[in-house]
Amino acid sequence: MKQFFTLSLAFILLFSHQLYAQKHLNAEDSDPGKMGWMKGFPPAQDRIITAADGSFFQFPAMRYSVCHMRQFMPTTEVSAARANRYSFQVSIDPGIDNVTFIPWHSDQTMTWEESLSKNYTDGMLILHKGTIVYEKYFGELEPGGVHAAMSVSKTFTGTLGALLLAEGVLNADEVAAAYVPELKNSAFGNATIRQILDMTTGLKYSEDYSDPTAEIWTFSAAGNPLPKPKNYNGPANYYEYLQTVQKEGNHGNVFGYKTINTDAMGWIISRVTGKSLTTLLSERIWQPLGTHVDGYYQVDAAGIAFAGGGFSANLRDLAMFGEMVRKKGFFNKKQILPKELVEDIMKGGSQEAFRNSVYGSLTNWSYRSMWWITHNEHGAFAARGVYGQTIYIDPKAEMVLVRFASHPEAKNAKIDPTSLPAYHAVAKYLLEK
Repeated sequence: MKQFFTLSLAFILLFSHQLYAQKHLNAEDSDPGKMGWMKGFPPAQDRIITAADGSFFQFPAMRYSVCHMRQFMPTTEVSAARANRYSFQVSIDPGIDNVTFIPWHSDQTMTWEESLSKNYTDGMLILHKGTIVYEKYFGELEPGGVHAAMSVSKTFTGTLGALLLAEGVLNADEVAAAYVPELKNSAFGNATIRQILDMTTGLKYSEDYSDPTAEIWTFSAAGNPLPKPKNYNGPANYYEYLQTVQKEGNHGNVFGYKTINTDAMGWIISRVTGKSLTTLLSERIWQPLGTHVDGYYQVDAAGIAFAGGGFSANLRDLAMFGEMVRKKGFFNKKQILPKELVEDIMKGGSQEAFRNSVYGSLTNWSYRSMWWITHNEHGAFAARGVYGQTIYIDPKAEMVLVRFASHPEAKNAKIDPTSLPAYHAVAKYLLEK
C-alpha cells in the first residue's frame, strides 16, 4: 500500500493497481447509491473516500468517484458552447436490448441488455444515422453529469495533433526536439511527430505495477498534484519527467501503448500554439460541436493537464464528437475537422508494428493518431479507455456508440470479450433497419 500512496493519483485513471480482491461485487450490489458513498452532512466515516489515501479509486468506491473527479483532484475547464448548442433527435429502439451475441471464448449467448450489467456500465448511448436510438444511465451517472473518460482522453490529444499536421503547424517527419528543445536529450528528442502520434516510439518506460523499479512510479510521483514528501528530489511535474525518458530500441518498428507519448504530444501542441491543451480543445472542437456541459481535465501541481487520461465529459457531448468524426469532420453545420484528416485515421497505421506489440491478439488492428482501428468488415474504429470507456464508430452501419463504465478491472482485455462482439452485433442489427 505504501507504494500506492506515492503515485500520482491523477495517473491512476489509466491503469489499475489491483488493490482489491479477485472477486468483486456485481454491478447491482456495487451501485454507488446503494453503497452510500459521500452521502450525508457529513457522510458516515466509513463512507468517506479521499484522494489523500487513494481510497477514491479503489473498487467499489471508484464507481462513485468516476462521476465526481473534480471533488477529489485539481482540474481545469474545457468550456462547452455558449451558443449554437446542438441537440440530437431521439427515436429509441427497444429492440436493441434483445440483440444477442456470443462473447469471445464462450459458447453461451448473451443479450445486449445483459452485457451492460456484466461490464458495469454507467452510461450507454447509441446513435444511428445521427439519431439517438439508445440511451441509458446507471449508478452515479446522470444525463447532465460528466464521467472520467480515462484513455479516451488520448484520442482528443491525438486528434488535435493530427489537426495541426493538416494545417501545417506541425510536420509529421520533424522530430519533437524541433518544437520543444527541452526534449532534445530525452528519448522523444529524435522521435518524429508521426511516431509519437502512432506510439511507435522506442522508450525505456514500463507501466508494470508489479515492478517497484518501473518508470511508472517516477512519472506518477512527478504528476502527483498533492504535496511532495520532504525528501522528494525527482521531477516536479509531467514536463520535467518527459525530459528524463531514455530510449530503448528503435523508433518506428513496434507499437508501444505508453501514456507518456500522449503527454509529450500535449506539450508539443501547447508549445506550438501557445495555448493550453484544454483551451485549444475547447476552441477547436468542444465549442464548435455545440456541446452543452463543460468538461474538465485533471492537472498536476504546475497546472499541466494530464493529456493521457485526465478528461471528464458528458455522454451526449462525447457522442457529438463521435458523430462529427463519423461524418468526416462535418457537424453542427460546419466542417470542424478536415475530411482528409478523418480519412487518414480510418485507413489506420502500421499493422506490422501492431502485430509486433503485446496487443497482437487484436487481430489485424492498428493504431493511428491515437485512435484504435479494427480493420473489420465494417471499418470500425474507436477511442478506448480503461475500466470500459469507449467511443466506437462503425461507418458501414452509420453507428456511433459511446460508453462510460466503472468495471472493477482496468484492462480492456477483461472487458472486450463481452463488448466488442456486442457492438458488432448491434451494428449488424441497425444495418437491417
